Amino acid sequence: MPDPILLSTWNFGARANLAGWPSAQRPGGILDALEQTCIACELDPGVDSVGPGGLPDASGQVSLDGAIMLSPARSAGVAYLRQFAHPVSIARRVMEKTPHKLLVGHGAEEFARSEGFSAESLLSDSARVKWEAWKSTGQHRDFHIGERPANAPAIKSPAINAPAGKSGISKPGRDSTPIDPNATHDTIGVLGIDASGTLGAACSTSGRAFKLPGRVGDSPLIGHGLYCDPVAGAAVATGTGELMIGVCASFLAVERMRHGERAIEAIRYVLQRIIDSYELGPKDQCALIALGPDGHFASGALRPGFEVCITTGTGTIVVPPDVILIAP
Repeated sequence: MPDPILLSTWNFGARANLAGWPSAQRPGGILDALEQTCIACELDPGVDSVGPGGLPDASGQVSLDGAIMLSPARSAGVAYLRQFAHPVSIARRVMEKTPHKLLVGHGAEEFARSEGFSAESLLSDSARVKWEAWKSTGQHRDFHIGERPANAPAIKSPAINAPAGKSGISKPGRDSTPIDPNATHDTIGVLGIDASGTLGAACSTSGRAFKLPGRVGDSPLIGHGLYCDPVAGAAVATGTGELMIGVCASFLAVERMRHGERAIEAIRYVLQRIIDSYELGPKDQCALIALGPDGHFASGALRPGFEVCITTGTGTIVVPPDVILIAP
């Protein structure tokens, strides 16, 4: 049986992993581990692409998407939540209490309310400042990939503290240089194995900055932003959601693993499929993490900038992806 592990996307996942790790260390704790990791990221004031404080759509309203998955039978997502802060928690409730795979908009919010979740405002002062700066330009720009207006206040992330007895967070390797937490933001995708060997996946996001109202990306869609099969493996994707939707990215990665490919080979295949399927813009990004039921994992991205957070019994590290297909 593999040892417990949590993997998450982007450097801000390191803080989030610490919240989920205690649950990952107990048998049957994978759902709690995934959910708590996502909640911690959703509540992180230094993240403007997940949870309250996420950047709004073109109309100035924040909408959240999320999903959770243990198997094809045990999975669900929610999309276009504009009053509730924790989409993965609500998606888990959909999975556990309904026969449905996806609830959206008003219906998803009514379900959340009926389950005791509290409505709240999702637009932060910082996000409003960024939206106003974007709106004033009359141009479509995506601040998730590094364009931050000069008048937007910097956001300091909370200090990172390691669990008792752990080594804390390090960034080994010559390519793993620190990244401004405001410079590269996107979906948090989480993969994990708990102490009983159960495999799972989750995603949470506020979606593409200044998107058209009503736009939903890959994160809440089973097979696109995430996929998990206890026999074959699990994968999560992050980046330009439209790219992943078009090729069923996470499902495709897991299917390649089902047919015998290693995680790194499956990821490379998916990334090449995206390159072959689209005329990519200079800011398009797709990154994936894949995890086998044996604990073997790998990561990859179209472009540099993506990082992976790995939490095990020896602590948490933040590393660059194993493969990058498009040189800077």
